[in-house]
Amino acid sequence: MPVRIVRAIVGFLCIALVYVSICNSQSAAVPPAPQMKRLLLLGEEKGYRHEAVSHAMATMERLGRENGLWTTTIRTDTEVLTKKKLEYNAKNLNDFDAVMFYTGGDLEMNNEQKASLLSFVHDDGKGFIGAHSATITFTSWPEYGEMIGGYFDEHPWVTFDAPIIVEDPTFPGMQQWGKSFVLKDEIYQMKDYSRDKLRVLMRLDPSKLDLKNSHVHRTDQDFAVTWAKMYGKGRVYYTTLGHVEQNWDDPRFQKMMVEAVKWSMGLENADVSSRPLPRE
Repeated sequence: MPVRIVRAIVGFLCIALVYVSICNSQSAAVPPAPQMKRLLLLGEEKGYRHEAVSHAMATMERLGRENGLWTTTIRTDTEVLTKKKLEYNAKNLNDFDAVMFYTGGDLEMNNEQKASLLSFVHDDGKGFIGAHSATITFTSWPEYGEMIGGYFDEHPWVTFDAPIIVEDPTFPGMQQWGKSFVLKDEIYQMKDYSRDKLRVLMRLDPSKLDLKNSHVHRTDQDFAVTWAKMYGKGRVYYTTLGHVEQNWDDPRFQKMMVEAVKWSMGLENADVSSRPLPRE
């Protein structure tokens, strides 16, 4: 073989080896993509059925994938709410980073399941997000009420143009609302609720409410709309918003819910120390 051809082959091989070396070094320098978190979303109701539940669940699933943050397992039954090993490839609470309830009434859960849910948040440091009727869920289970922060006590103004004040504009997902805004939704009045156990993020503006409504029970005019709190090691987020299906299409509301999930999963941090009701 002529010398010039041998030299050409050797040169080509050298270039190829350099190219492969560069490619390998670049590949090694690129960190692996972060693993997406896992959200368990339960939409089951015993009693009043909210028409927005299906659309809410579909929206949360889509938002997780679009933002590359979490995958969503949607369930309309409580089988997965356990730490016991289930048959075949069924998941249990150990497979998730947070649980979200858009639920209502007394769900079918045995004592082991109830203890597992509380432990999932309190002891394992996982997240819990409650939407709207999550506070009409397990109203005769005090430990659940302690975890979520309060219970439904009627909705005096039903669905109306709610005058809402953003009480903590620094919390993730609050900035896009502005200082105050009006949103058509059904706002719950709360009982077994105390703001010294949680951080109120939004509340109704009492100066713009009909406080003479016969269904108004709170005399302190403290009508919390959204809050965040710790439950043991875990993070709990609740909003009474979400009754109106169209609100799940509102970019501001979607942003709020994305940040709620991120915070509950520990992807964001925020101050959730309690503060007294502002007197403005």
